[in-house]
Amino acid sequence: MNIPKLQIQSTKAQIGLSTQKAVQEIEQPKANLDLKQPKAKMTMESTKSKLSLDTLEARESLDLRSSISRTAEVAKYSEQQLMEGLVIRAQEGDELMKIENGGNPISEQSKRRWKQPYSSINIQFLPKADSVKVNFEPGKVDIRIEPQEVINNTTINKPIHNYTPGKVKVDLIQEPSLKIDWLV
Repeated sequence: MNIPKLQIQSTKAQIGLSTQKAVQEIEQPKANLDLKQPKAKMTMESTKSKLSLDTLEARESLDLRSSISRTAEVAKYSEQQLMEGLVIRAQEGDELMKIENGGNPISEQSKRRWKQPYSSINIQFLPKADSVKVNFEPGKVDIRIEPQEVINNTTINKPIHNYTPGKVKVDLIQEPSLKIDWLV
């Protein structure tokens, strides 16, 4: 027995795509720099240091005295020698007044006058330690700095942006078809 058959033939549709890529161009121009930095304002005030040296005592220990000091020393020494001389003369006068008590006062007085005193050797460091008086007042420095602000006149340039969009073209290369037949 023959059974009819259904026969179907189909053809698929085919499409073709052609694309054009998008183009993007970006350019960033450099900024226009305009910067200025003014100098800082500086003021400075100072007071001088003071150094004072009192060398009077050191100079006197080296026997470098002023005329006033030397005159006072000579006057004091002369007065002392005068007083010692008066005492000696008074003692000698008393001895001569009592010549009747015996002895030889004139001979004894001569021996005493011509007898030289012993001299001693003394080591002395000149000038004496701490004989120079030092007074120091340090100076002062006052520095004031006033910074100045930066002057910024910089301008920014916007980016240059060019964009061409892409395209897609769709073409039908093969049309679809469907064929149906009966086979007996």
